Amino acid sequence: MTLLIIFLCIVALILLITWGKVNPFLAFLVVSIVTGLLLGIPLNDIPQSVNKGIGDMLGSLVVVIVLGAMLGKLVADSGAAQRIASVLMKIFGVKYIQWALMLTGFIIGIPLFYNVGFVLIVPLIFSVAYQYKLPAVYIGLPMLASLSVTHGFLPPHPSPAALVVQFNANMGLTLIYGVIVAIPAVIIAGPVFSRSLKKIEAKPLESFRAAPMPEDQLPGTLNSLLSSLLPVLLLIVTTLLLFLLPGDGPLKTFLTFIGEPTIVMLITIIIATFSLGRRMGMSMQRIMGIYAEAVKDVAMVLLIVSGAGILKQVFVDSGVSTQIATALQGWNIPPLVLAWLIAAVIRLALGSATVAGLTTAGIIAPVTAQLHVDPSLMVLSIGAGSLFFSHVNDAGFWLFKEYFNVSLKDTFRSWSLMETIVSVVGLLGVLILHLFV
Repeated sequence: MTLLIIFLCIVALILLITWGKVNPFLAFLVVSIVTGLLLGIPLNDIPQSVNKGIGDMLGSLVVVIVLGAMLGKLVADSGAAQRIASVLMKIFGVKYIQWALMLTGFIIGIPLFYNVGFVLIVPLIFSVAYQYKLPAVYIGLPMLASLSVTHGFLPPHPSPAALVVQFNANMGLTLIYGVIVAIPAVIIAGPVFSRSLKKIEAKPLESFRAAPMPEDQLPGTLNSLLSSLLPVLLLIVTTLLLFLLPGDGPLKTFLTFIGEPTIVMLITIIIATFSLGRRMGMSMQRIMGIYAEAVKDVAMVLLIVSGAGILKQVFVDSGVSTQIATALQGWNIPPLVLAWLIAAVIRLALGSATVAGLTTAGIIAPVTAQLHVDPSLMVLSIGAGSLFFSHVNDAGFWLFKEYFNVSLKDTFRSWSLMETIVSVVGLLGVLILHLFV
């Protein structure tokens, strides 16, 4: 009966968001309260579950998401992303233009949130397509594959970062594993797959061609790269040093402090304020205005994340985690595959990768210890599942269709299949890593 209630809870959540067009946060809130009542949580205790779910989820995450959004918008508005793209184009040339765009999308995608990154890089794709007279979908899909992978696999993006928190995974280690899994996924879904898309007719609208900033107003190459990638560099370096240094001591304590995601993002935003802001002639008032706009962009993401936290807390407080564990242990499906499958099904129904990932985590996280699976790999498995087959209920599907001005059929052939390849190859990469870690 308990598992049936959980199933009906998820179905209700899906129907409220897709059919009822209810805001995801409100849907999470309503469904969580009703589920708590059905699972036997006392009426007076449900508000405590709601508050604890929001607090536990956002307490360690809100700073990472907000500061990450600020960095991403500053990278875009300062011209750092444009500089990175132009340098890579010069290095790779026309012959390897797809690989240049793929690498650009990966680098830009790490600090940028998905919607910001999409709007930023699509004009770059169109500029290259117009300049070299190449099919827009053919050269653009590798770049978008990179952006999708960073969004689904790599912290500090909202869903992977939230999954790290829920599974008590190490964010630096998850980032390292994520990059290892992401590389083959991007290559196969990008340059390899897009060879079959050369004949797709795309007529990008002129209004989507962004006017580039003058060359002399762009930040330098080294400045652009270091400022954009500083969170990644700090996380990777501190994680590796903590593994290599023997014993305990002041240095290890300091590195542990520096390696905390909140501190990493704070250090980065302080440095970027001067390296990409003040150094490029921006006033503090303008920089703070950029940061304020960035927070508005992620406000709903924060609410959705907190809603998923409520649902997870209801599952925990109702004591159903033991029953879920028993049920899962009876399935002859490896835990990593099961987590991927649940996320993929919810993604198909809801469209949102973030909601799919967080909802799956709410079900799996309470029983992870009994499944004997590396939490970082569980984060990546769910992240891969949450990208599966984007279609008409996903905003990214329509962004691609409208920006590239292609038919629904061609959007399914290109965008939807690309997302599916990323998801499946990501799962295979996680399973291979599982053999060694």
